[in-house]
Amino acid sequence: MKATFCTRREFCALFLFLTVFAFIFVLRHMDILEFQPKFNSTIIMPRVSTHPNEIRSFCTFQPLSPEDALEESLILDSTAWPETPLLSAPISLEQTSDPAHSTFTILPGRKGGQWHVGDQLEVMIQTSDFQGRPKKSGGDFLLASLHNRKLEAGVAGQVVDHLNGSYSAVLFLPWEGDAQVEVTLVHTGEVISVLNRLNREQPYRMYYKSLFRSGSLSETTICNICLRPTQQPLCNYTDLRTGEPWFCYKPKNLSCDARINHYMGGGKENLLNANEEKLFQSGVNLKVYIQASGPASVTVLPQKESQPQEKSSTVTSGPSGYYYQGVWRALGGTTVREFNASAISQCLKGKVVHMYGDSTIRQWFEFFDATLPGLKKFDLHNAETTGPHMSLDNTNNILMTYRSHGPPIQFEPMDTRDLRYIANELDDLVGGPNTVVVFTIWAHFGSFPMEIYIRRLQSIRRAVVRLLDRAPGTLVFIRTANLKGLTTVINYSDWFSLQLDKVLRAMFKGLNVHLIDAWEMTLAHHLPHNIHPPPPIIRNMINHLLSYICPQNSS
Repeated sequence: MKATFCTRREFCALFLFLTVFAFIFVLRHMDILEFQPKFNSTIIMPRVSTHPNEIRSFCTFQPLSPEDALEESLILDSTAWPETPLLSAPISLEQTSDPAHSTFTILPGRKGGQWHVGDQLEVMIQTSDFQGRPKKSGGDFLLASLHNRKLEAGVAGQVVDHLNGSYSAVLFLPWEGDAQVEVTLVHTGEVISVLNRLNREQPYRMYYKSLFRSGSLSETTICNICLRPTQQPLCNYTDLRTGEPWFCYKPKNLSCDARINHYMGGGKENLLNANEEKLFQSGVNLKVYIQASGPASVTVLPQKESQPQEKSSTVTSGPSGYYYQGVWRALGGTTVREFNASAISQCLKGKVVHMYGDSTIRQWFEFFDATLPGLKKFDLHNAETTGPHMSLDNTNNILMTYRSHGPPIQFEPMDTRDLRYIANELDDLVGGPNTVVVFTIWAHFGSFPMEIYIRRLQSIRRAVVRLLDRAPGTLVFIRTANLKGLTTVINYSDWFSLQLDKVLRAMFKGLNVHLIDAWEMTLAHHLPHNIHPPPPIIRNMINHLLSYICPQNSS
């Protein structure tokens, strides 16, 4: 029997019209389909956005699973910063918190004004504006710590925002003797509101570049996690395994496959209006000490074993450790001990140590390379700042590697073949009791939306779980974020680092991994804050790491 489909002329014409229309519709809308092609070097013709300040209006990311989406939402809620009410439009500097008019007061202890080792010291902080009027709202970013320079002692405190212009700082008293309180206003709440706005409206204000080359022809274009649409097509370098997005504008005369390097391009300028710029004043309201209204120090007496320790009801956890005589002492976990070069070699004998991350973890590789006489660095003809690097101690059978995390990474030009994501590197490891993995990832994500960072950590966490499932004896360490010096605030603020640090800790809570608390180790130390902590702090971090690898009670 003959087919009877399309036997009438009018039906055939209608069918042909619908088919052509559907084909044209698909072609015109392929760039906004939910699932983008996952092939490297794919050319994409970007669509034009009518809402250029909203991330998702022109950026299409792979959809999250329901579980990951819920986790992202919960983490964003848990790290939300108190909003600062707009006192006037525009906000004037005089209305914001002034450290010169703000004060802190040490509250009397419950033991007749006496404090003993193990107690908690409570400090009340009252902020006032530049006219001396008490603030009525919270949202300021404050730091608190205790120090004794003679004893080379220090411990980080916790600050609680009461949302009414007053704050409490709770500080653990771990040593006997004098303890000096230090309270610092890092940012006012109004400054944080501006930083929040920048990350919302200018999420890709840091930009990157890549060189494309074929023979004598070369071109350079701008690259990023997401690029604002223009008439210029995009090269899609989304990672096939992790789904991490990365794009470059396609060169006019070269293919996407001609990309040979990656490097930091720069940052957008003039992002603040004239009024906002007045809120950022070095030496006035950026990382400035707040003075005490009375005594700024207490004398700590020996611990009384017969008397229970005081505990504050405003905090739920204490510090991770403290310094005493320049040595970091952990409060929980392993006992930290000091390692000389010989002890380090003995501890790492027969082990492979892989380090992944940014320049703050490269410091650790450089420490080992400079400290261990038997460790010889291979010349891989890479720049010192970019790596990758590899060193070998043939006598003690120690292999040590360093590799930077994948983009965004703000380094000098590096080969695109060296741009690898931590999750992929972990998936390629065999693992086992003689394998040590150390990674950090935070410093290059401050100016990006937090969702980008959460998704990157979710990818890494899945790889960590897979590694520990197939090789349970593998030791995994995470170096947390740390305080920085007072650099370009709108891109490198300590507040960005604090938010990233909170997310990092939340993401890996409950896993069989060990945190090296760089945040507290920099806050508790008397040396100035620096994105690259000075050698005494690095040595203490290494001692903490090695104390986990080689516990004192191990044979």
